[in-house]
Amino acid sequence: MTFTLLLDLDDTLLDSNIEAFISAYFQKLAAHLAGRIPPEKLLTELAASTRRMYASVRLDQTLEQVFSARFYPPLGLTQPDLAADLDDFYDNVFPSLQPLTRPRPDAVALVEWAFAQGWRIAIATDPLFPRKAILHRLRWAGLPPEKYPFALISDFQTFHFAKASVAYYAEFLNALGWENDPVLMVGDSLERDILPARKAGLPVFWLAPADGASAPGGSLADLRHYFQTVDLNSLKVDFSAPEALIPLLMGNAAALHSLSRQLDSAQWAERPASGEWALTEIFCHLRDVELEVNLPRIAAVLREENAFIAGQVTDPWAEERDYLHQDGAAALDAYLAARLRLLETLRALTPAQWERSARHTIFGPTHLRELVAFFAEHDRVHVQQARQVTAMAGNANHE
Repeated sequence: MTFTLLLDLDDTLLDSNIEAFISAYFQKLAAHLAGRIPPEKLLTELAASTRRMYASVRLDQTLEQVFSARFYPPLGLTQPDLAADLDDFYDNVFPSLQPLTRPRPDAVALVEWAFAQGWRIAIATDPLFPRKAILHRLRWAGLPPEKYPFALISDFQTFHFAKASVAYYAEFLNALGWENDPVLMVGDSLERDILPARKAGLPVFWLAPADGASAPGGSLADLRHYFQTVDLNSLKVDFSAPEALIPLLMGNAAALHSLSRQLDSAQWAERPASGEWALTEIFCHLRDVELEVNLPRIAAVLREENAFIAGQVTDPWAEERDYLHQDGAAALDAYLAARLRLLETLRALTPAQWERSARHTIFGPTHLRELVAFFAEHDRVHVQQARQVTAMAGNANHE
């Protein structure tokens, strides 16, 4: 059994007054770029662009893309215009913020103990920072990524949602390659760590006084004791509630968008092996299933009493419709657009509609909520498939 431990960074592994830290960070960045941008103008646009990231629910844009689309146009600049200056800032100026933080020795001890158990450890930090900034802060915490083999560290280059969004946690699990193993999310913030993770169906541990709390909690020392008393197999993710299913469908789609950015479009039509699908075929399949299976099934269940749902064999469509020679980028765009339609329908459902009954030729008596769970599981199968395709192509590129 693999156990996965998700750890927040700020005020969990690293003592940092995040509000004071952000203020100092922005001021130093404004001073560094003063020769290019008036500081007051930069601070205004920086704050507005950060708010845009924080609120984003885009499936087709990473947080970096959302930030860039809001930040650069009012300044009359493009991202490449400032790339060298920003690299210099994160390499040489950002480290001067370290005195505003303090490492937590008990956090280092906990992480080392957790690795010694053979667990998979990932850093579930709010992905509103560039990767360089996050890696610096891990080093300040005494947990340099060069030493500690974290399975995943979220950042704004690859993630689509901030931590206040429940969908962040679904996207995180997809990016991690999670396969139904036990998970625990540990963090200090009720609004960014505990409530959204729990809504996403993840077990949680709140680094706060446990008295009266509705979730397990306490100090890092209490967390160590918690691990010695809890059955890890009981820490299962539960996606069955509508409030978890909708973010899961969002996170699945966002993960596919991230995977698409790992390969050149020319590589999308390359099959990893005979009989296996290329990335273009995966996107075409998901597009057609969303449009011709998922959306019609929801419509039928909402329209008819105890609707009859016929099983469909969709894999042969790959050859019948010649997916390999279709436009993969257009297929991905169409899939994401169809997923937005699906999400819009689901968000409008009442609790009673989620439980509307149906009859499926394979699964027998079912209901709409269970059908949506099948959609999400189908997504996850193909996210894993796409991860394998991109990993194999990436390895081939480095040979």
